[in-house]
Amino acid sequence: MKTPSLMVQGCTSDSGKSTLVAAFCRILHRRGVRVAPFKPQNMALNAAVTVDGGEIGRAQALQALAAGLEAHTDFNPILLKPSTDRQAQVIIHGRVVTQLDARAYHAYKPQAMPAVLASWERLCACYQCVVIEGAGSPAEINLRDHDIANMGFAEAVDCPVLLVADIDRGGVFAHLVGTLELLSASERARIVGFVINRFRGDLAILAPGLDWLEHRTGKPVFGVLPYLHGLYLDAEDARASSVFEQRSARLKVIAPAYPRLSNHNDLDPLRLHPEVDFRFVALPEAPPPADLVVLPGSKAVRADLAWLRAHGWEEYLKRHLRYGGKLIGLCGGMQMLGKALHDPLGLEGEVGSVAGLGVLDLTTTLGETKQLRQVSGHVCLLDAPAFVGYEIHQGISSGPALEQPAVRLDDGGRDDGAQSPDGQILATYCHGLFDHPDALAALLRWAAPETGNAAAAPFLRVDPLARRQADLDRLADAVEAALDMDKILALLVGIHASPPRPEPLPG
Repeated sequence: MKTPSLMVQGCTSDSGKSTLVAAFCRILHRRGVRVAPFKPQNMALNAAVTVDGGEIGRAQALQALAAGLEAHTDFNPILLKPSTDRQAQVIIHGRVVTQLDARAYHAYKPQAMPAVLASWERLCACYQCVVIEGAGSPAEINLRDHDIANMGFAEAVDCPVLLVADIDRGGVFAHLVGTLELLSASERARIVGFVINRFRGDLAILAPGLDWLEHRTGKPVFGVLPYLHGLYLDAEDARASSVFEQRSARLKVIAPAYPRLSNHNDLDPLRLHPEVDFRFVALPEAPPPADLVVLPGSKAVRADLAWLRAHGWEEYLKRHLRYGGKLIGLCGGMQMLGKALHDPLGLEGEVGSVAGLGVLDLTTTLGETKQLRQVSGHVCLLDAPAFVGYEIHQGISSGPALEQPAVRLDDGGRDDGAQSPDGQILATYCHGLFDHPDALAALLRWAAPETGNAAAAPFLRVDPLARRQADLDRLADAVEAALDMDKILALLVGIHASPPRPEPLPG
C-alpha cells in the first residue's frame, strides 16, 4: 500500500514551508501517528549532525524534533552548502561527495535523484506517513529541467502539494496565481489548495480576496495562519531578524555577521535569554562596545577572516581584549583565533596559508575529511556544567593553547578547544554549548564583568530546548486553530488505518 504523503511547496523562499511542515509533524505526532519529515534537496549553511553520523539541514532536524524523532540523514538526502557565490559542497546521505558550481550541479541532478528516491523508499517503509518540504519556489523556470526539489519530486512519487505564500511581504495573490500559471497542467492539478502565512489584521477584510482566489483558481484556501511573534524555532538558513523582549539586559553580546556564517543557531539561546542583549553586527555598522564577542562558525574560514580584517574587526578585538572583554570562538571562529590557518589542498581557494588573529597559540590545517560526530561532555569552567552537542568541521588544530581545554568530552575523556591563560578567551569545535541551561548559565557568568550590574547575582536559568518544544506546541496549536486540519489530514488518507510498520530508522 502506498504510504500517505503531503508536500508543502512555497511561492517564494522563506514563505513558511519549514514552519508548516514542523507544525504538521507535531500535530500528527500528538495524534499518535508515526510521521517523518522529508526534504529532497536543501541549500543551507545551517546544519545538524545526525544520529547516523551525517549532516542535514537544521530545519529538518527541527522537524524531526517535532515528530519525536532523532535527526537522520534520510530526512534530507541532498544538502548543498555554498562555499562561494558560485560553488557549493554537495552532501549526499550526510557525507560530502564533491564540490560543484551551479551549472555542473544542474547537470549532476539526475545522478542525485536515485539517492533522493532511496531515502524516500526507506522512510515509506518505516513510517505511517511522510510530510515533505519543497525548496524555494516550484516556478523557477531555469531550474525546472531535472528538478528534484519541488514538482520534479512530487511527480516522481505522485504526491499531493499544498502551496503556501507569505502575505506579510505583500503581493500574496499575485504570488499564488502567478505560481500556478507557471506550472504545467499536471503540476497545477497536483496543487490541492493554499495556505496563507503571516497575516496581521482583520480576516473579514481579507475574505473577499480569498473568495476571489478560490473562484479564480478553483483551488481551496485551507486557512490563514496569523503572524506568530517570538517563536523560538531554528531558522533554515537566514539569520533570525526578530529579537526577544529583554526585561533587564545585564550582558551585552555581539557577533560578526560575516558572509559565510554557518550554524548561526548556536547563538539563538543568547537572543532568547532575558538578561542578554545579543545581536549580529552587519555592514555598514561598526562593532560597538560589548562584554562578550562570539566568533561563530564559517563555511569559508579564510574568506571570512579576510572579511573581518577588511572591516576593522581585528583591531576591534584586540582593543576589546585589552580592556578586559571576553571572547568565544566556535568551530571556524576558533580556527580564526589561532596563529595560522593552512590549506594545503586548496579547499577554500588557492593552496596556501594565512595568518590568524594570533590570540591563541594554535594552528589549524584544513583536511579532506570532515569531522562529524555527536558529542557530550562538560565545559571546563566552575562547576563543570554538562552539555550535549556536535562537531562539524574540516580542519585539525594543534598547539600549546590546547593544553588548557575549553571542554572535556565523554568520548574517552577527550579534550577539545582552548582557553587563554588570562581567562579572557574560550574556543571550541563543539556546537551546542549554549543550548543547555547549566552550560549557558556558566558561560554567562564567565563572560560577565567582575564588577557592576552583571556580577551582582547569578543569571536566570533558561532552558532553550524546553522553550523550543513549547514553541513547537504553540505553533501546532495555532495551525490547528487557523487551518482546516480535517481537510488537510484527509489528504493523508489511511494514516490511522495503516497496518503495523517496522520501527523508525535505526541510528
